[in-house]
Amino acid sequence: MAKQPVSLRPIRAVDLPFDVADPGYEDFGPRPPLTAPLSCRLDDDGGMGVFVDDRIVGTVSWHWTQWGPNAASRTPMIGISLVPAERHHGHGTVAQRLLVDLLFRHTPVNRVEAHTDVDNVAEQRALEKVGFTREGTVRGAQWRDGAFHDGFLYGVLRSEWSRLAPL
Repeated sequence: MAKQPVSLRPIRAVDLPFDVADPGYEDFGPRPPLTAPLSCRLDDDGGMGVFVDDRIVGTVSWHWTQWGPNAASRTPMIGISLVPAERHHGHGTVAQRLLVDLLFRHTPVNRVEAHTDVDNVAEQRALEKVGFTREGTVRGAQWRDGAFHDGFLYGVLRSEWSRLAPL
């Protein structure tokens, strides 16, 4: 895990503009730097800044998907972007664990999902450290870098989360 304190909080004007643009798994085409705070409402699509001490090093986000016609079938899918220099220090693992904990504590969801490229081994390891289980391959689901890519779908259930060691 990360050696420095990692926290999540809303992005403030002083944190902007912020850019995590990087080739590789972040190449979704031209995207401007973040110039306005993200929505932090847990019941809607949103995101927060990832901070190490008081320094912004990335963002976590969530968007809502639904597996059935009723509200109980809604589930957040989480994502993370870190500036390249802050990767491989455990910050992403801690940040994702904090986000999952926040979602389970403050929403009625039964599961939280994540998706990552089949070649993104670092993110796969991070998700598994957080407590996610790889559930399967999603074929050709993500358009990135001029082509469709396969990904792995991960999930963690509320009942599993309650058995994990506290943060």
